[in-house]
Amino acid sequence: MPVDDLRKNNTMAHILDALDEGTDIGHYGRLTFAMIAQYFADEEEIVSRLQQDKDFGEAEARSLYQQVTSKDYSPPSRESLLEWQASQDFQIMPNPDDPDLGNVYQDLTFPERVYESISSYNEKKSD
Repeated sequence: MPVDDLRKNNTMAHILDALDEGTDIGHYGRLTFAMIAQYFADEEEIVSRLQQDKDFGEAEARSLYQQVTSKDYSPPSRESLLEWQASQDFQIMPNPDDPDLGNVYQDLTFPERVYESISSYNEKKSD
């Protein structure tokens, strides 16, 4: 799945549009993009998109990609996105009052291991 297929999700479409415009999407915008895109695109496509952020070069983009993939981060929850965007200028979710925005699991299908990891985490948390 190419990165553009992530446009099925409104939050990701918003981030991709901002990157296409060369907008500084902030640390958490870049982190969100990388955490989600890692499951749908290869390193070169992700690094290329991250570099569209006017304040982010190739070395930084590769470093972020490697950090995210080496830790096998699961996509962030809506609650995490709300918390993260409160600490930066770029709004990851263009309308945070819309309860349907920010749920990337609603529109995107991730590999089964992502859902298993979340389930395992939730089980441990409830114990």
